[in-house]
Amino acid sequence: MTRKSVLPALGRLLGALALALGLTGSFATEALAQQPLKIGFGMSLTGPLAGNGKAALIAMEIWKDDVNAKGGILGRKVEFVYYDDQTSPATVPGLYTKLLDVDKVDLVVSGYGTAVIAPAMPLMMQRNLMFMTLFGLNVNSKFNYDRYFQIMPAGPEPAVGWTRGFFDAAMTLNPKPRTVALVGADAEYPHLALEGARVHVKRLGLKVVYDKTYPPNTVDYSPIVRAIQATNPDLVYLASYPPDSAGMVRAVNEVGLKTRMFGGGLVGPQFAALKTQLGPLLNGVVNYELYTPELNKKFPFLDEFLKKYQTRAAKEGVDPLGYYLPPYAYAMMQVLDQAITATKGLDQAKLAEYMHTHTFDTFVGKVGFAKNGEWSEPRVMMVQFGGIKGNSIDQWKQPGIVTVLDPGAYKTGSVRAPFQDAKN
Repeated sequence: MTRKSVLPALGRLLGALALALGLTGSFATEALAQQPLKIGFGMSLTGPLAGNGKAALIAMEIWKDDVNAKGGILGRKVEFVYYDDQTSPATVPGLYTKLLDVDKVDLVVSGYGTAVIAPAMPLMMQRNLMFMTLFGLNVNSKFNYDRYFQIMPAGPEPAVGWTRGFFDAAMTLNPKPRTVALVGADAEYPHLALEGARVHVKRLGLKVVYDKTYPPNTVDYSPIVRAIQATNPDLVYLASYPPDSAGMVRAVNEVGLKTRMFGGGLVGPQFAALKTQLGPLLNGVVNYELYTPELNKKFPFLDEFLKKYQTRAAKEGVDPLGYYLPPYAYAMMQVLDQAITATKGLDQAKLAEYMHTHTFDTFVGKVGFAKNGEWSEPRVMMVQFGGIKGNSIDQWKQPGIVTVLDPGAYKTGSVRAPFQDAKN
C-alpha cells in the first residue's frame, strides 16, 4: 500500500473512531438521565417518634409522586431509599454509612427530629455533604457546618426563636409574671429548648424557682408536678416528647397545678393522636403550633396538599390532620428540587452555595436560610387551647378551640389566665 492510500484509510479510521466515541458519550449521557435520582434517609417508623416519622414519610412520598408526574428532576425520576432509624440515635451513623457506601444514593436528607439529626452530622461533615434536615432544634450550634440546612421556622437562633412566643405572651399578663419553673425530659430536644427558655428568663428578669429534667422513661409524673407546685411559680415551661407530654398533661390535671401559664414546648399535641387522646385535658395549655384552621386564609397554599395528605393518611392510619409536620416535610423536598434544578446538578458545594443565597417558594411560604442554615425569619406560633369538649377529631378541623397568641401577625386573642381558670 502506498503512502497516499494509507492516509485516506487512516483518516476514515480516525473519523469512525471519533464517531463511535461521540455516540458512546451520548449513550452514556442518555443512560445517566434514565437512571433514577436516589435520595436516601432514615426515618422513625418505630419507636416514640414513629407517628411523626410516618406522617413525614407520607408527605415526602406525595412530593415524589408529584415531581415524577412532571418528569422528575433534570429528566431523572426520583427514587427513595430509606430505613427505619427506630427513633434511636445509635442506629443513625451506620444507617447513613450504608446509604452512601452500599446503596450509593445521590443525596441524603435527615429523618424527623433533633435526636436523629445530631448523630448524622459528623458523617456529613467528614464527607462534605450538603445535609437538608427536618425539625432539629439548634443542632448546628454544636457543629457550625456550612452545608447544613434546616426546615423548621424557628429563625436564625432556633432555641431562642422556638421559645420566644411563650414568654412574650406571658409578659402581656397583668400583673407581669415574676417567677418561672423550667422542666423537661433529659434528652436532646428538651435540653436545647430549655437553653432557649433560659435566654428569655434572663432577658425578662424572671426568677427561676425550679429547673430540672426527668428521665425519658418516667412513668409517674405526679411527683414532678407536686415538686413544681411547691415552688408556686407564675409560669411553667415544659419541653417534652410525645410520651411525656401526655404524662405531664395528665399529671397537671390530676394534681390540679396552680400557675398562671403552663406549656410552651410540648411535642405531641400538634398531632391528632394526642389531640384526641387528651381532649379536654388540653384546655388552658399554651403550646406551639405551626398551623390551625383559624388561619386558613393566611395559608391558602396548604389546601391542595392537605387534601392529598389526609386522603393517604386515612388509608394508612397515620395522623389524619397533617397540620404540623407534613407540610414542612414536603417543603424540605421542594427546596431540594429547586436547588438541584437551578444548579443543574448534584455538586454538593454548588447546592450549598445556592441555598445560602436564594429564597425558595414552598407550601409553607417563602423559605430563606441564614448563615448557619436555619430559617432567616422565625414563624413559630404560640397558641392556647380552650373549649375542647370530648375526644372527637372533628372539632379540631374547625375554628373555635385554638387562640393564636403570638406572633402578632397571626394573633386571634389574648392569654386566658390563671391556668386553672382557663381550663373551664
